[in-house]
Amino acid sequence: MLIHVFSFLEFRVTIDNTSCPNATVIHVDSANKYGILLEVVQVLTDLKLIVKKAYISSDGGWFMDVFTVTNQSGHKITDESVLQGIKDYIYKSIGPDSCFLPSRRRAVGVEPSSDHTLIELTGTDRPGLLSEVSAVLTSLECNVVSAELWTHNGRAAAVMQVTDRESGLAVSDAERVGRIKGRLYNVFRGRSRDAKTAVATTGATHPERRLHQMMFEDRDYERRGKDDGRAAASGSNPGPVVSVVNWLQKYYSVVTVRCRDRPKLLFDTVCTLTDMQYVVFHGSVDTEGPEAYQDYYIRHIDGCPVNSEAERKRIIQCLEAAIERRVSEGLKLELSTGDRVGLLSDVTRIFRENGLTVTRAEVSTRGDEAVNTFYVRDAAGSAVELRTLEAIRQEIGQTVLQVKGHPEQPKPPVAAQDSPTRFLFSSLLFRPRSLCNLGP
Repeated sequence: MLIHVFSFLEFRVTIDNTSCPNATVIHVDSANKYGILLEVVQVLTDLKLIVKKAYISSDGGWFMDVFTVTNQSGHKITDESVLQGIKDYIYKSIGPDSCFLPSRRRAVGVEPSSDHTLIELTGTDRPGLLSEVSAVLTSLECNVVSAELWTHNGRAAAVMQVTDRESGLAVSDAERVGRIKGRLYNVFRGRSRDAKTAVATTGATHPERRLHQMMFEDRDYERRGKDDGRAAASGSNPGPVVSVVNWLQKYYSVVTVRCRDRPKLLFDTVCTLTDMQYVVFHGSVDTEGPEAYQDYYIRHIDGCPVNSEAERKRIIQCLEAAIERRVSEGLKLELSTGDRVGLLSDVTRIFRENGLTVTRAEVSTRGDEAVNTFYVRDAAGSAVELRTLEAIRQEIGQTVLQVKGHPEQPKPPVAAQDSPTRFLFSSLLFRPRSLCNLGP
C-alpha cells in the first residue's frame, strides 16, 4: 500500500509515498480551529520528521496542510510499519478523540504529578549554572529523569523532570517541594534578582514549547548588548532575516523568514506566532540547499493585520529570538551510559572544573540508560582545546562521552547506512517548483 488514508468525520490524514521519489508527503485535513497548525507541526516534530516543504491553508472553516518530510537521515520513509505508526500517532494526538494538551502560559515553578515532579526555571545565564542546579537537586535526594536547558541573550531557561531518589516517584510532600523551589530559586537568582518562581497545579507541558514561552515571557528577544557569544558568530553563519509587510488588498500581514535550515525550525516559528496570538491563514515552507524559506500570511486573533511599527518590530524580534534559541553554539558532546542518581551533577561539575560552560542541554533516560547531549564552549569565549576534551573524556570515560565536530579531531568513517539514532542530514537540494520536486 503506497497511499494511506486515515479519516474520521472532520479529520483526515493521507500519507502519499508515490508522488515524490525522495520524500513522503503527509496531507492533514481538519475542521479549522485556533492553534491547529501548531498542533500538527508539534506532532510531526515529536515524530522526529524533517519537514522539507509545506503548504498551509486554513482560510475559512477548513484546515488543509501538506508536508513533505523525510526521516532524520534525509531519506524517504518506506517502512510500512513506520508509516502506520505515523498515522496512528497523528490521530491519537490530534484526532477527534484525542486529548491534546497545549502548554500552559504561567510562571516558572515546581509541579508535582504521580510519576515525576516538573521543575521550570528562568533567570540570568552564567558559567556553571547547570552544574549548580544539578548539585542542589542531588543534595535534595532528587534524580533528574529528563531536562532541557536553553540559553539566549544572557538569559537561561530550563524544564526538568525529577523523581524522589528512594521511591522513584514524584516528590509529593509539600514542605519538601517548597524547599526544592526555594533552593533552586536562590541558585538561578545568583547575584541578580530577576529569577521567577511559582507553583502550578494543573496541566501538562510540551517542554520545547514551554521553553519558548518562558524565554518569551522573560523578554529575551530584547537585545542585551548581544554579548553572549552568538552575535560574534562569523560572517559565514549570518543570523535570520525576518520581514513583515502588510498586504492591504487581502487584509493580511506577510511574514517572510530567511535563515539557515535546521531541524525543528518550522516548529519554532509557528510556536512563536501562535503564542503571540497570530493566526496563519496561508503559508509556504521550502528548503533549498542549506537555506530555509518561510512565508506566512497572518492576522492577529482579533482579525486585524499588524497595525503599528512597534508591533511589526516586535514580531521580527520575537521570531529572530525563536530561531536563535535553538542554534547550537559550542561543541557538541554526547553522553551515553548507565543512569544513576547524581550523574548529571557529576558530569556538569567536570565540565565546570575544566573551564567549560553549557549553552544548551538535552537530558533523557531510556530505561536504565542515560542519553544526554551537551553543547559547550570555553567559559572565556575561546575555542575548546582538544587537550581539555581529552582530559574530560579520561575522567568521564572514553567510550561514554563522544565529541562531535571538533576541528582537530579525526573524522570517523561514514557508515554505508545511516543509523536512525544519529543526527545525520542529507544535502539534497529542495526547489520551490512543487511540493514533491526533490530531485537535484
